[in-house]
Amino acid sequence: MATEPDVAVLVGLQAAGKSTFYALCLADRYALVSKDLFPRGARNKQGRQMRLVAEHLAAGRAVAVDNTNPSPQEWGPLVEAAHAHGATATAYWFPPDVTGSLRRNAARGGRDRVPDIGVLATSKRLRRPSPRDGFDAVREVRFDGRGGFRVRD
Repeated sequence: MATEPDVAVLVGLQAAGKSTFYALCLADRYALVSKDLFPRGARNKQGRQMRLVAEHLAAGRAVAVDNTNPSPQEWGPLVEAAHAHGATATAYWFPPDVTGSLRRNAARGGRDRVPDIGVLATSKRLRRPSPRDGFDAVREVRFDGRGGFRVRD
C-alpha cells in the first residue's frame, strides 16, 4: 500500500485503460474500490463506494477509485472524503480517445462490454480534472505503445 494515505481517482472513458493501469501501476500500493465490482443489482452503489473509501482511509490505507468519474459530481465527494481523513487526492486523467475506447470496448465480452451509447454519453460529460477541483495532484496517463503507460504531471 502507499506510504501516505491517498485517494487515486481514475478519470476517463470506459475502455480507456483505467483498470489495466490500476493493475499494472497502482495495485501494489492502493486498495481498489470500483462500482463494477458490486453486484449488478446492488442498491445505492454511490453510498457503498463512499463507505468503502472511508473504511480504507480510516485504516490508513491508500485507495484507488476505478470508475469513469467524468465530472465534479462524481469526483467531488471522493476529494472531500480524502481531505476529511487527512489524505491527499490524486486525479489520474485519461484523455479521451472515443474511437479507441469504442474499439477496445467492442472487443470486451459479457458484463465488461458497455453499450456504445454509454461510452458516447460519458464522453459528453467528461471533464479534465484540475487542482481547482481540490485535487492535490493531477497526472495524465497515456498508453506507451508497448503495453504499458506513460504518466506525467
